[in-house]
Amino acid sequence: MRHSALKVLAFFLAVLGTSQLAAADYATIKTSAGTIVIELDNAKAPISVANFEQYAKEGYYDGTLFHRVMPGFMIQGGGFDFHGVYPQTMHKKPGAKAGIKNEWQNGLKNGRGTLAMARLGNQPDSGTNQFFINLSDNDFLDQPRDGAGYAVFAKVVAGMDVVDRIAGVPTTRLPNGMADVPQKEVLIESVKILSKDQAMSVVVADAEAKVKALEAELAAAKKTLETLKKGGSE
Repeated sequence: MRHSALKVLAFFLAVLGTSQLAAADYATIKTSAGTIVIELDNAKAPISVANFEQYAKEGYYDGTLFHRVMPGFMIQGGGFDFHGVYPQTMHKKPGAKAGIKNEWQNGLKNGRGTLAMARLGNQPDSGTNQFFINLSDNDFLDQPRDGAGYAVFAKVVAGMDVVDRIAGVPTTRLPNGMADVPQKEVLIESVKILSKDQAMSVVVADAEAKVKALEAELAAAKKTLETLKKGGSE
């Protein structure tokens, strides 16, 4: 178990260390289900990245929700919050800025673990505060469905287990017709823009915590095994 955890740590370090974007920005999306670390593609999606970073630096995303969860497809957040009883009081958070140019032809694909701009149908340049994380390779989103595809601007480099955990939250349909809403709130507690070194520190700390947790599980399992060998007595 320890060996497996160390392999995970080595993989994350390799991803960060061999990135083609030496000057890329990173971000942590701290959620009520855990922390997700992402790499922002400034080179290929400068407009979308600048937009995301502006919302993040202003603290706009703090307290918003992952309001749409579709297993096998994507999880979406960044544009809704609630004040009172969830989900009855969930609503669009005010303060969204004007829509941005859709960078869907930047060469980035909607593969598993990538982040893309959410937008309105038949309005290619309507992306504002909302984004989604792909749970699968959603190639059809790269095609011009209504004049354009969906612009990818980042990818998850650590915390995909958190993304999958969110994807497993049961959903419901609200009386107003809004579907795929998590039955229990999944909060975005904060979004912080980081340097590569800062992001690496977060990844390492997270991996080390997982190693310690696995070691504790192994120790407990060994103790249980020893107890069983002694006939169930201490």
